[in-house]
Amino acid sequence: MDRRNFLKGTALATGLVIGFHIPVKNAMAQFGPPPTSWPTNAFVHIAPDSTITVISKHTEMGQGIYTGLATLIAEEMDASWNQMRVESAPVNVGLYMHLMLGLQGTGGSMSIPNCWVQYRTVGAAARAMLVTTAADAWNVPESEISISNGVISHSLSNRVAPFGEFAEAAASLPVPEDVVLKTPDQYKLIGTGLPKVDTLEKINGEAIYTIDIQRPGMMTAVVAHAPRFGAKLLSFDDSETRKIPGIVDVVEIPRGVAVLAKNFHTAKRGRDSLITQWDFSAAEMRSSDEIFNDYAVLAQQPGAALEVEGDSAAALSSAAQTIEATYEFPYLSHAPMEPLNSTIEKIGDRYVIRSGTQMPSVEQQRVAEFFEVPLENVEVENLFAGGGFGRRGNIVPDMDIEVASILKATGERYPVKLQYTREDDMAAGFYRPMNIHKMRVGLDGLGNITAWENRLVGQSIIQDTFLSMMIQDGVDGLSFEGAGELPYHIPNVSVDIHMAKAGVPVLFWRSVGHTHTQFSKETIIDEALLAAGKDPVQGRLELMEDERSKAVIRLVAERANWGAASAAGTGRGFSFTEAFGGRVAQVVDVSQDSAGRIKVDKVFCVVDCGMPLNPEIIEAQVESAVMYGLSAALYDEVRIDNGVVQTSNFHNYPVIRMNQAPEFDIHIVQSDLDPSGIGEPATPGIAPAVANAWYQLSGVRIRRLPFEKIS
Repeated sequence: MDRRNFLKGTALATGLVIGFHIPVKNAMAQFGPPPTSWPTNAFVHIAPDSTITVISKHTEMGQGIYTGLATLIAEEMDASWNQMRVESAPVNVGLYMHLMLGLQGTGGSMSIPNCWVQYRTVGAAARAMLVTTAADAWNVPESEISISNGVISHSLSNRVAPFGEFAEAAASLPVPEDVVLKTPDQYKLIGTGLPKVDTLEKINGEAIYTIDIQRPGMMTAVVAHAPRFGAKLLSFDDSETRKIPGIVDVVEIPRGVAVLAKNFHTAKRGRDSLITQWDFSAAEMRSSDEIFNDYAVLAQQPGAALEVEGDSAAALSSAAQTIEATYEFPYLSHAPMEPLNSTIEKIGDRYVIRSGTQMPSVEQQRVAEFFEVPLENVEVENLFAGGGFGRRGNIVPDMDIEVASILKATGERYPVKLQYTREDDMAAGFYRPMNIHKMRVGLDGLGNITAWENRLVGQSIIQDTFLSMMIQDGVDGLSFEGAGELPYHIPNVSVDIHMAKAGVPVLFWRSVGHTHTQFSKETIIDEALLAAGKDPVQGRLELMEDERSKAVIRLVAERANWGAASAAGTGRGFSFTEAFGGRVAQVVDVSQDSAGRIKVDKVFCVVDCGMPLNPEIIEAQVESAVMYGLSAALYDEVRIDNGVVQTSNFHNYPVIRMNQAPEFDIHIVQSDLDPSGIGEPATPGIAPAVANAWYQLSGVRIRRLPFEKIS
């Protein structure tokens, strides 16, 4: 139990609360010490009726983290699944800190990995306290007490009791500092397809998202943002707006003009009637194509070194064959199902934010700074989020500062809900960065890959943020992750980076850097192996040393019957991804639709994410990740013309429809290794697998996404 230390459980009238404290040390220098006014950090609460409430330090966005954390607690407590409930944690960095990020937040496919030991330990401690209490009450040795399916029993005296009977008494005990966790052979719940704990409330409409929030006297705000990034408001005319019945207020804020009304539709109508004038002198005026062209110029010159091994220049100069390719990746929107929103109200001397955010501690800190109040005067009630994909993980953060600025501009007279339309969501930023990769791969006379050169140009996500300290030697390792991490052994490697400047705001997008680096890596390695006369799967295996990776590749090849002749009019492609601690191998079958465009017919996917906590959720996440990546690969691009975003809604930013969805064959590798994240690893591999299949079918190599550009 080094580096972890339990706080004493707190006895409440309603039962047993188990606390679990993580030392803050220097990790929270950006956010200051945790508030002292909140009660002991509670991770699990056992009520008198034996209901067990797990406090989730991570945001539930549909990925199943509530269910995952409840599983960890229930497993070690030997609880019954129908006892389990989950609630979102309040913001308290010192207590609910993400052990890998150093803040309270959700992202990077790290929620289960960072809670794997922590939450199981809490569950084991709660179980131990119940055992001790029951043994004392029944005057029997603890070794004779057993717990199964939420029932405490002593078989020799034929006594049984539910958890709730001993919850309050157990709360008076010290929390044990050393507990023994179960081994995989003892698991009863981990590894099974338990139903999600939040399914029923989402089906019957009881689940509360930010868009559902209603507060007494609350007004809804819709904002007129600048039509170009970086523009400043010169003036606005709201004379027509104020004539609309129901309009309550029109206020200027740093990012534009907010129109407030008692309901969304009136506020939107008022916003749309505004006449605004803007100063574009400092705005981003370039089009997407112009930014691409500027990036292409940068790609002609060496950048900051990310990975250097051997002498790639010498190896390329002596290569018997050289493959060159330049790849272009557009800006992408996150497009969560629930458009962006946030609410805020002032209650006494406190500012209360209600929002489905991925970064609650960042939001709390920045809002406290905005109002110039102590951190404990800002509360964040974290709600269900209708999708995030990184957009609700803004490290700026834009939404809560914007709603705070509206509250301030209106004199803090009433609660405010800021609601974006889909068009606002698309046009007001933030995006997956645009990137260019300029690559060269060299082969010797025997067909061996001897040189690998990759130059990347794109914006940094974390530059000019508090995470800029992570930039090392001029390289943002998050924005370009995967570029320097090759799963294949190549003796001479050179990867360098240009962190380009653009006025378009960018942010993490599902699988972050891997979303573009994986495509260029896995398509050019395919091209090089075929040029050498090698099978794309066998050729990769020959370049790899990691047995775990090779096992995943062999298994997907076996399941897909790789090597068999493709049916007429079809193509087959492969890709391998190692990211976020896991391995994903994919084989896809493609054909052409009636318009000659790519049609993805079937996706074979083998996933090794360590211990599979809940196979059904893992399968759902893999399907979701593939569909998300496939939508972007086939269709999606945020287009900018003369600095103005042209993409507005799903008619010009399509999402794969049910009738377009491929057939899936998903296999999850059984493993006793600690679990790795699963929300993102299957996203980046689908595009290169489809591109490789399309080449087999058509003989055309895809260098520019989305794929519809080829038709």
